[in-house]
Amino acid sequence: MHQRIAAIIGLLVAVALSSAVEATAMPTSMKGDPMVVTDSGAVLGTRSGMVDTFRGIPFAAAPVGPLRWKPPQPVTRWVGVRNSNAYGPACPQVVDPGGRPNGGGYAGPTSEDCLNLNVFAPVGARKAPVMVWIFGGGNTAGGNSIAPNDGTAFARDGVILVSVNYRLGALGFFAHPALTRAAGATEPLGSYGTMDQIAALKWVRRNIAAFGGDPDNVTIFGESAGGWDTLTLMTTPAARGLFAKATVQSGGGWSAPVSLAAAEADGVALAKTLGLPDDASADQLRALPTQALVAAHGRFNPIVDGRLITENATEGFARGDEARVPLIIGSNSWEASLLPPSGYAAYLAAASAQTKTAYAAEAPDDARLAQAMFTDSAMGAPARWIAARQSAKAPAWLYYFSYVRVVRRGKIPGANHTSENPYVFDSQMGIPNYAAEIVDDDRALAATMHSCWVAFAKTGAPTCTGAPAWPAYAPGSDRLMEFGLTTGMREHFRKPQLDAQDRAAAKTLGGE
Repeated sequence: MHQRIAAIIGLLVAVALSSAVEATAMPTSMKGDPMVVTDSGAVLGTRSGMVDTFRGIPFAAAPVGPLRWKPPQPVTRWVGVRNSNAYGPACPQVVDPGGRPNGGGYAGPTSEDCLNLNVFAPVGARKAPVMVWIFGGGNTAGGNSIAPNDGTAFARDGVILVSVNYRLGALGFFAHPALTRAAGATEPLGSYGTMDQIAALKWVRRNIAAFGGDPDNVTIFGESAGGWDTLTLMTTPAARGLFAKATVQSGGGWSAPVSLAAAEADGVALAKTLGLPDDASADQLRALPTQALVAAHGRFNPIVDGRLITENATEGFARGDEARVPLIIGSNSWEASLLPPSGYAAYLAAASAQTKTAYAAEAPDDARLAQAMFTDSAMGAPARWIAARQSAKAPAWLYYFSYVRVVRRGKIPGANHTSENPYVFDSQMGIPNYAAEIVDDDRALAATMHSCWVAFAKTGAPTCTGAPAWPAYAPGSDRLMEFGLTTGMREHFRKPQLDAQDRAAAKTLGGE
């Protein structure tokens, strides 16, 4: 037996050290755990039932020292078999020392050496569809290992799920004149988190066949900031051809572009708060303590640098420059869970009288008016706007998630931001302090919604178990699927309110 194990490991090492670029599938270990050879080396995962899981696989070199604020670099090949049975750390972010999850649902650990991904694969997969998950958290928090985004159910249902980390906050979305001067003439700038996402997609392209996946059938999907990042990838030329479909959960769609000049000014101001002069050098910036950068405040969104990103997602969809791929996009009924009550007055003060008038019949007081308007302007109306534009190039499907799990009904106004994630992933039973509250109605809705995403990954159309047919979106019929107490199609859903938001956005963003 020991000779056989040694022979298997010897074979793995030989393949890992060979000059072959294409990843090669490998046998299981003697105890039944799966082994795969990637283009960086062999990895050993774990097998549970009919799901193989590989955790913490590096897809790029650690972005530390001189590689901080640089495009992701290739991983140094390792010799032997890398144990991939534990999640890697997430990228630096503020975490609660008491262990409570932060705004991205993450509690630690963190490290600048964080560019790792996880693969959940069906045992014996061959040319399986692939979904690549980009987590949310405002591009400042979150990780690829939180329980609601566990990929086991996708693998159980025949889909390979890849979840990726990417640089966050000031380490992920940052520009400064010194970094621009130090970069090569064509080197991308600013959006290092976006660069990481593209590097992960390239890793998938090169390696996923070794795990049984189809590199030509990749769906990218994300929620909240991860949804906005997905839209950004759809309008970024460097990501073209790395995915065949996309889904966006509460990812917005309307945002003013952040220019390189504006981001550089932000970077100078941020560095100044950390004790550096206006003319700080790239070396001085890279010597700043990680925790000081993590604690810094700013607008951490993709930056239009003219090299990697030539237009932001809103501009790209307005001009029809987005990828010609099928799309699912939608939002939740209480996205205003993001808006604290202390912000209601300021939000209403900034809204036009014409927009408020559209809500008069359904919002009898200022609190409900602010929440309804925020929900529509931040997520609902942009989702419909994106679906309409995408429908001119490829099939698009629009949804509205209003389901509140049984134990929470009557306690919150609607489906809060992020609450759809355990339904998309069918992960409710794996979430601590959550699983015990789930009842049959909750499980049934999760089975339905999850089946839509699985079918979309497999076929490019969301055929849903336990729900009526979901036709592609067309502006004229204006139909969407509502996932709620009663799941079904809705026509011209909240049209007066969403039309009012369209008009307001056109003025604000300089649109049509």
